[in-house]
Amino acid sequence: MGQFKAVSRSPEEREKYLNEKLRYIIKHAYENAPTAKKKMDAVGVKPSDIRTTKDIEKLPVTTKDELRDLQKENPIFGGFVAVPEENLKTMFISPGPLYDAGNVDYRGQTIAIALSRFNVGKGDRVVNTFSYHMMPLGHWFHQAVLLMGATVIPTGTGGSEAQARTLYELGVTGYIGTASFLDTVLKKAEAQGFDIRRDLKLRWGLFIAEMFPPSLRKHFEEDYGIETMDSWGTADLGVIAYDCEHKAGMHFTDEGGFIEIVDPKTGKQLGPGEVGEVVVTNFDEVYPLIRFGTGDLSKYADEPCACGRFTPRLQGMLGRVGEAIKIRGTFVHPKQVGEVCAKFPVVTKYQLILDRAGQKDVVTLQIETKEEVADKEKLFQDILEYFPKVCTVKANSVKIVPLGAIPEERKIILDQRVWD
Repeated sequence: MGQFKAVSRSPEEREKYLNEKLRYIIKHAYENAPTAKKKMDAVGVKPSDIRTTKDIEKLPVTTKDELRDLQKENPIFGGFVAVPEENLKTMFISPGPLYDAGNVDYRGQTIAIALSRFNVGKGDRVVNTFSYHMMPLGHWFHQAVLLMGATVIPTGTGGSEAQARTLYELGVTGYIGTASFLDTVLKKAEAQGFDIRRDLKLRWGLFIAEMFPPSLRKHFEEDYGIETMDSWGTADLGVIAYDCEHKAGMHFTDEGGFIEIVDPKTGKQLGPGEVGEVVVTNFDEVYPLIRFGTGDLSKYADEPCACGRFTPRLQGMLGRVGEAIKIRGTFVHPKQVGEVCAKFPVVTKYQLILDRAGQKDVVTLQIETKEEVADKEKLFQDILEYFPKVCTVKANSVKIVPLGAIPEERKIILDQRVWD
């Protein structure tokens, strides 16, 4: 199963690889997917105009809402399927509702590359707790495990007590699903008298579809000895980012597609550390989606990873498009403000206030504290120093307000700016 390994390409090799893949898939989509051709023709762009990863900015972003509307106008798949529909092996329904014709073999291969980190192979027994009904996720992971030569146990969702017994009785070594469900299953196993380290063979878990908090990762790894992997993807695209053993963000899976972080309003690519929408061009010849806007907000780091790979890494999911507010040209999301305040345990409630002074944004972080702060100036300075590390932009000031001054039901970022 050695063919499924993460490839470490130099920045130059990676750029060449992505340029070649993009040129091919865009030409393929233009020639075989009617709506892809229509959208490109509408902006006067031909496949020959797209030579590099930067050139792809010439193409419009297709939003999830637009895809849903196109599927209604042009059943079943909105004109994005690039093979005759009678040749499709599977059809799925994803949230929206949207119909999906994604190639299970191709998407399973990209996940198999992620699984190679755990040295999954013959003798491994893996529970796949995602549903096999209508939705594609369970099928992708099923295929990936088979490609690695391991055995799949398709438990699906629910039945946590039965699943706890299954972990023990079948000698399960790997888990695929949400982190919160594994936590539930392991608690059931402990309630049944099992010692997780002693009685179970579970050695790894791959998680997707929800937030995976650091506290839960620490619990799995330190208390239970389970190695963990966080990953990200969508029902439309597959799994396109996952973390390595250094857990410094989720590596882009170049084999799965080309990922951009873009300004949601302009579609222009943003640089490292800037918050924007995750936009993906997949390399699925059956169902190529060109510049598909996921609606998720994130940012990326591009410095080389300690694992040796140069692929950029997503720095978590920061909410959805529409919740972020642009401050001095940079999108800031409420979750980022929360991340700042979580660094300081004395802070119990917070609200970011935006005003204008002349032609400048003024950013004030109002906080409530659970106790009297002896050295307010030090707290203010510490917060002001940490704020741009998370939010990219600087805050002008921090202000402690009386308890109850910040409403429970509130906007985390209150925009009071008046534009003249």
